[in-house]
Amino acid sequence: MPFETDLAHALNRTTDSLEPDLTPLLNDAIARGRTHQRRRRNAGILAGAAACAVLTAGGLLLPDALARIHSPSSDMEPAALALPRSAVSGDQMIQALQQTFPGGKYSQQSGQSNNPADPSAGYVANGGFLFDDGHGPAFVGISAVRLKLPLRDGDGLTCDRTPARPKGDTCTLTELPDTPTTPGGAVVMSERNAADPTPGSAQRWTLTLTIKSTGAQLQLTQWNSKGGGTAPETPKPTRPTPPLTEAQAVTALTSPTWTPILSAVG
Repeated sequence: MPFETDLAHALNRTTDSLEPDLTPLLNDAIARGRTHQRRRRNAGILAGAAACAVLTAGGLLLPDALARIHSPSSDMEPAALALPRSAVSGDQMIQALQQTFPGGKYSQQSGQSNNPADPSAGYVANGGFLFDDGHGPAFVGISAVRLKLPLRDGDGLTCDRTPARPKGDTCTLTELPDTPTTPGGAVVMSERNAADPTPGSAQRWTLTLTIKSTGAQLQLTQWNSKGGGTAPETPKPTRPTPPLTEAQAVTALTSPTWTPILSAVG
């Protein structure tokens, strides 16, 4: 889907990818009235004020992690979130993300803690930064939430959507077996979206890992640019590919680095 469609589901989990320049994206997305369908947030779970607080934390916009508010333009049911079992700090998210992307320079770092003690907000923990591994800067971000069980279609669990994805956008689903780091198995959804249909615009790679037995979910987003944006400020690519391939991202998110956070969330 066009990237502008991504946000206004952001007021859908915590939005389209941690991004350093929030204002153009938010304004354009709301003006167009189009929305993103991943990480929809139940309106009863997160009020608009709480969503805005998360959206503006650190001046970043998290891919689908900020709001999870169901949009009337989507026929998908809103995802039901559960409170995390224990708190995860923004610093923990940033540190784990740095271990996921080692050997480079980090800038524009920002994180958001969850708050299990507050039933009106604090369901999402996230972190993100600009990463440069010598092959061009890329903005990367990750969020962690807990879905209510039993798991339902959508929200990182299905590629089906209405309207259909624009030409060039892709989505695949794979299953991971039961292992110590993925108890009961896991579902992996991998997406690739263009920020703008114009050839040569930046792209976003999103990988969502959901643990079947607990509902713990990580969503990793990588840009081949310094962040997202919308016309007339669509981002220009700074590199041809994201820092991590899909296989590398899956390996990273199922490594011991993220086990404490998955356990805390789920």
